[in-house]
Formats: sequence, C-alpha cells, structure tokens
Amino acid sequence: MPRISEFFGIVISMYWDDHGEPPFHAEYAEFGASIAIDTLEVLDGRLPRRKLAKVLAWAALHKAELTVNWERARAKRPLNRIAPLV
Repeated sequence: MPRISEFFGIVISMYWDDHGEPPFHAEYAEFGASIAIDTLEVLDGRLPRRKLAKVLAWAALHKAELTVNWERARAKRPLNRIAPLV
C-alpha cells in the first residue's frame, strides 16, 4: 500500500485495487479508516476523534491531489506524495 503522506503519527495511503467510491486510507496506532475522497465520509473503520479531524482537514486541503492520485492508482501508475498537515 503506497504511502502518500504522513503527519502527527498518521499514515495516509491508497490501494491500487480499491473498488467503489474512491477512497484513501488513514492509519494511526491500532486504528484505521477508509475515507471517501469526494465526500470525506468514513466508509469503514475508525480513528480517534482528534486524529480524524486532522485527517479530514488535510483531505479538504488536498482533495484535488487525492483525486489525481486515485486516477493514477486506477491506471497502476506511481502515486505522488502529498504535503503533510503542518
């Protein structure tokens, strides 16, 4: 699973073989969630409230880049790194 960003102990990645609504994945410690790029809805899993808020803030800032990476993933092309939340 290619990592596309990391911040505050959160790892953001994207799978090449995901299906359905375009998602990205966020992992923190033993927690993990799949989040829709378009709606920023948690599709599966969970993160601690404060970490989820950071992930959603980051995703809102980088929605266009996430969409480009989703298109690259579907074409099985290398994914671009996305700047972390600071």
